[in-house]
Amino acid sequence: MVDLPNCPKCNSEYTYEDRGFYVCPECAHEWKLESEAESNEDEKVIKDANGNVLNDGDSVTVIKDLKVKGSSSVIKIGTKVKNIRLVDGDHNIDCKIEGFGAMQLKSEFVKKV
Repeated sequence: MVDLPNCPKCNSEYTYEDRGFYVCPECAHEWKLESEAESNEDEKVIKDANGNVLNDGDSVTVIKDLKVKGSSSVIKIGTKVKNIRLVDGDHNIDCKIEGFGAMQLKSEFVKKV
C-alpha cells in the first residue's frame, strides 16, 4: 500500500491521490504533490540569442546596440558583461556593466562567451 501524507488541514489519514493532487475526503482540502512542484522549478530555462543555456555567473556579449532608458547613452554591440545573474521577468538578466552600473538585460540581446 502507498504511504500517503495526512491532510495538513484536518490531519485526516484517508487522503488519496487524484491527477497530481492529494485530496482529503473529510474536509475537501486539495494540495499539490511535492514532486510536481519541484519539477516546475527545473523547467525554467533561459537561453541566449543563439539558443545556448545561460547560468548564473556566465559571461555574455551584447549583440545589438541597446538604448538605455532614461538616458542618452547607448550600450554598444560587443560590450562584454561578466558574472550575470538570472532573474524572473521580462528582463531576465541582472548585471553590472562598466561605465553604466547595475542594469537588467533581455536574454535575446546577448550571446554566451
